[in-house]
Amino acid sequence: MGDVGKDLAFDCRACSTPLKHSMVDLGMSPLCEDFLRQNELNTPETFYPLEVFICHECWLAQAAEYSSNEDIFDDDYGYFSSYSTSWLRHAELYVEKVIKRLDLNPQSFVVEIASNDGYLLKNFVQAGIPCLGVDPAANVVAAATKVGVDTRIEFFTEALAKELASDRQADLVLGNNVLAHTPFIKDFVAGVAALVKPEGTATFEFPHLQCLLEQVQFDTIYHEHFSYYSLYTVNRMFEQVGMRVVDVESLKTAGGSLRVFIEHIANGTEQSQAVADTLAGEQAAGLFDLDTYRAFGERAANVKNELLTLLIRLKKEGKRVVGYGAPGKGNTMLNYCGIKTDLLEFTCDRSVHKHGRYCPGSRIPIFPPKHIDEIKPDYVLILPWNLEREITAQLAHIREWGGKFIVPIPVATIID
Repeated sequence: MGDVGKDLAFDCRACSTPLKHSMVDLGMSPLCEDFLRQNELNTPETFYPLEVFICHECWLAQAAEYSSNEDIFDDDYGYFSSYSTSWLRHAELYVEKVIKRLDLNPQSFVVEIASNDGYLLKNFVQAGIPCLGVDPAANVVAAATKVGVDTRIEFFTEALAKELASDRQADLVLGNNVLAHTPFIKDFVAGVAALVKPEGTATFEFPHLQCLLEQVQFDTIYHEHFSYYSLYTVNRMFEQVGMRVVDVESLKTAGGSLRVFIEHIANGTEQSQAVADTLAGEQAAGLFDLDTYRAFGERAANVKNELLTLLIRLKKEGKRVVGYGAPGKGNTMLNYCGIKTDLLEFTCDRSVHKHGRYCPGSRIPIFPPKHIDEIKPDYVLILPWNLEREITAQLAHIREWGGKFIVPIPVATIID
């Protein structure tokens, strides 16, 4: 990491400070959810720079916008939340908890931003609590409609929020893993402030920047993720629109996440001890020290080299290695490391929408999980390493033929 040239820098999307410091450069990569069909294999792909900068003023880590939201979240968007059993259970538990915490009832109104295929809001529907989803990808909205979740096919903006609020403000506005996906964060938080009732609450879950740094989670960086957040930065952004974080929970999801509870400052709610403790933890972890970010690029390169060394050794030993999962993070991993079918024959995914397609950049084919049983490989590389426990349980039977697992983050590790 070092200072960048003026022609390469851009202004911080949260506080408008000119960015001077590069955190990590992962080279060139295609959009991580642009899975290829067979008839597209002979056509060139578009690769974009994948570099993250850190703002020395508000400490927002962020990548430049090379592709618009419209290009990413089109009618053929590849991610469906409901294919992860553990994520569905996570959503159920959240709904149960937040209904009790906020005393939500049939007279309440809930809005989820980036509601995807209705994986979470369907729980509010079953509880008889009115709700609305907002999501720009028509194909996943179609899936949400099938499970009874009313959804607007639109990006969440301040203008949309004011339109919705003119009819009815929300008791709860929520968003899971959405903050990273908007390049227009000032407009986004202003929209949240407009949509939440004066006495209402917003909750957001997001991967914690501290975990990304400590566990070298470079593969969570891809073009769909425009920004990477600490609690300090999120609280600072919402304070600019008259809101603040009043409570926070640490979660194990996505490799380590935070769930924040946000209210209008005018409510007068004091910040919890958990907020103070988390901010102190960020301070102790060096999140407000440029040297922390300077070291990250070298650590990412070390993880890359260790994984490649392992895969090359297994190849020389005549072992067959395949992948499991085709997540966005997996495609960053494959492209940054230069892994193709010579080292990873194929990968498998539970999402039927990815079967018969190929990973962007690497062109690694994607099969249903049963293909692993047919091939009986020696090793399975878990690309969505954050779901290690779920996946190793699903594929526990590979041990019957001596199969083992490989987890790439934070260091390439073989699991017997």
